[in-house]
Amino acid sequence: MRRGAILVMLLSTAMPVLAGLVDFSPRLIAWVTQRWGPQAPPRLDTWQRLIRDTRPSVPGPQNSGEGPALKRTNAFFNQVPYVSDLRNWGVVDYWATPVEMLGSFGGDCEDYSIAKFLSLKDLGIAVDRLRITYVRAAGIDESHMVLAYYPSLDAEPLILDNLIGDIRPASQRPDLEPVYSFNDEDLWLANGQNRKGGSSQVRLWRELLERLAREQAM
Repeated sequence: MRRGAILVMLLSTAMPVLAGLVDFSPRLIAWVTQRWGPQAPPRLDTWQRLIRDTRPSVPGPQNSGEGPALKRTNAFFNQVPYVSDLRNWGVVDYWATPVEMLGSFGGDCEDYSIAKFLSLKDLGIAVDRLRITYVRAAGIDESHMVLAYYPSLDAEPLILDNLIGDIRPASQRPDLEPVYSFNDEDLWLANGQNRKGGSSQVRLWRELLERLAREQAM
């Protein structure tokens, strides 16, 4: 992910993510098969089963016992091999939908974080507990992205990362220096200052949501 290329300010508002994240139509499956081969749809089927099997165990929004959903989602997507955007998509920076990530069977830090965010949100975890977080990671000569989960709004976040399989509290990840974070509703700077509606200012996020909507409309 190229430094300085993340925040591209736009004036339009963010597109909402449609319901039915894993309700794959025959047309979508045919498109995935044509683009990535017959091995790709079974990966979508596995993701679909994960969501459908996990959803009944996710408690209501006032309950913080969401650990199993976090662990299953984190472990599932961390199995996907790391592949750079340049190799996978032919461009320096590309934020893939989960279908694109699983279809191509490759992704980078943004793709892992976004796929986990969308999956946990689809499982019923409140969006205000989830923040896709852009960080500087020690020992890595490039920017990095993780997903932060807040057990409660004032709690220390847990970090879901493709670099480390374990889900750890932020205090146990001194190698990560937050730069900014966002979800569907807002964008926060490292100093905690928020910009309401700020996620619409991230161009690559908007483009991803547009592709996600097209997939769900197939």
